[in-house]
Amino acid sequence: MTDTPDRFPHIFEVPTPPGAEGWREMYPYYLVSQDEVRDHEASVFWIQDKYHHAHPYYPFDTIAVEAWGFACGGYSTRVFAVPPVFGLDQRFVNGYLYFGAVPVTDPAQIEERARHFGERAGFYFANWDAMYEKWKEKAQVAITEMEAVTFVALPDLEPMSSVTEGLGRSRGYDALTAYSTLIDRFLLMHQYHFEMLNIGYGAYLTFFEFCKGAFPDISDQEVARMVAGLDVIAFRPDEELKKLARAAVELGVDEAFERDGTPEEIFAAMKDSDGGREWLQRFDDAKYPWFNFCSEYGFYHTQRAWIDDLAVPLRGIADYVVRARAGEDLLRPTERLRAEADAIAGKYRELFTSEDELAQFEQLLGLSRTVFPYIEDHNFYVEHWSHTIFWNKMRDLGDLLAHSGLLAARDDVFYLHRYEISEALFDVAESWAIGVAPRGSKRAQDKVARRKEIVETLRDWEAPPALGAPPEVINEPFIIMNYGVTTARVQEWLRGTTGEVRSLYGIAASPGVVEGPARVIRTEKELSQVQHGEILVSPTTAPSWASVFSRVSGVVSDAGGVMSHAAIVCREYGLPAVVGAGMATSVIETGQRIRIDGGTGTISLLDEDGGDGDRAPQTSGAAS
Repeated sequence: MTDTPDRFPHIFEVPTPPGAEGWREMYPYYLVSQDEVRDHEASVFWIQDKYHHAHPYYPFDTIAVEAWGFACGGYSTRVFAVPPVFGLDQRFVNGYLYFGAVPVTDPAQIEERARHFGERAGFYFANWDAMYEKWKEKAQVAITEMEAVTFVALPDLEPMSSVTEGLGRSRGYDALTAYSTLIDRFLLMHQYHFEMLNIGYGAYLTFFEFCKGAFPDISDQEVARMVAGLDVIAFRPDEELKKLARAAVELGVDEAFERDGTPEEIFAAMKDSDGGREWLQRFDDAKYPWFNFCSEYGFYHTQRAWIDDLAVPLRGIADYVVRARAGEDLLRPTERLRAEADAIAGKYRELFTSEDELAQFEQLLGLSRTVFPYIEDHNFYVEHWSHTIFWNKMRDLGDLLAHSGLLAARDDVFYLHRYEISEALFDVAESWAIGVAPRGSKRAQDKVARRKEIVETLRDWEAPPALGAPPEVINEPFIIMNYGVTTARVQEWLRGTTGEVRSLYGIAASPGVVEGPARVIRTEKELSQVQHGEILVSPTTAPSWASVFSRVSGVVSDAGGVMSHAAIVCREYGLPAVVGAGMATSVIETGQRIRIDGGTGTISLLDEDGGDGDRAPQTSGAAS
């Protein structure tokens, strides 16, 4: 029997997979390990962010990581002075993102920061609704400015209007400033992203810790369910699909969804009747802005939105049509969830013997319910709406660079990081201005070709779940509640898994027990494979998968905690769920019968007859 190691490899000890040599050159230098900060890197416990960033990164797409890391750290460290922690440091290792919290270790500094935090966060809490309305206005202005950015092929000759109107600048200059504006607005949207997010989570975490202190036996799920059943924009896109499904039935055009046709075939069938034309108008009305909804989290350019692939929302509508025909109520069980939330709160409210503690409970619960909508809604504005526009504008820039001959194809632009694109675009603009071919075409195309090979190689690399020495106890509520990283989970990672696995455990995310065949998917592109009644098993899930939830009977994910978006969505849809199961996608196979208990966090792997089978030798951690 071998001893369990006490740490993971350090970030600078991880070898490069054969065939991926040169991967570090794909990213800005500050996103990869550096010798001059080795002592710092060795002191950090790095977690692979499988929850939001489960795949290796394309060079350009790293801007999404830069944007949120910059904003998250800035608001925690410099704006609100969150007492126990500065920001989250970030590194790419063989293309995968790792993050590590930077703690505040000086008690005097924690005390000083707490004073500032109380004053600054307190102002937002006291004016939350007004600040949130102001936030939405700012976000929509930035989105509108991003939408206004244009990239077009550079002309052989400027139009005469450039002369007669005294424009004073060239189309080449416009291309340079358009790129700068696009990058600026993207970074700005992520500044907005964290303006209220960290303190919003802080309010909920304070409530969570208060409940845990007052009631040591209260479950994480019970605390989370006390803020369920609230009306949030995050569910609006899926609600639009339900409205369109009901409209199809009411207008008598629901037969168009029976043939599993392409979008073009469905739209053509609709044009043949007045009801169909009315439905098409409603469909067009729903698209903006609600179809700017990515199929996953939107951090990769490959995670396309509904507006880019109308087959995705049409599949959701088709599923809802079947349910609407059967007379099912398509509404989320919001009233039931609110009643359950109030019942749980009432149960614990009666246990207080101190009026002061009861008053604190009421205040913290009220604040948690106030901030909760923003915690979910910001995703639509930032990761979905603005990211959809951003990635598509970059495709337009890719067209410009391909038209100039610098790149071979539009999507090759994503194999250059943002500073390399600045150089490449200036090369194109200046060469166009001079009247010569771009000087970097071969250089850029060779680089892209090699990087395509590297990215494909890195897809097959098994990224360690963590790097460095873990703390003795994982007690950071944010890490536990959002990522499902607990002390037990880290010990499981260190031990590894041996023998046959018959059961798993994770985070009890949404109550209910269900048994059925598993459907294992690893990317959003596989969602169309999900069949009715299956239990969805995936590395993570996204809020935009809600329409797929109409097909499944339960959800299991490798990553996520009780307050992850996946857990929240499942609770809001009344769907049994276990998140943070660690290795579910590696152990469970499509078609295998499993039983999940969303109240206890257990997952049982069943025999064909539904039995648990002979229990194999147990392994410690999350698998047995």
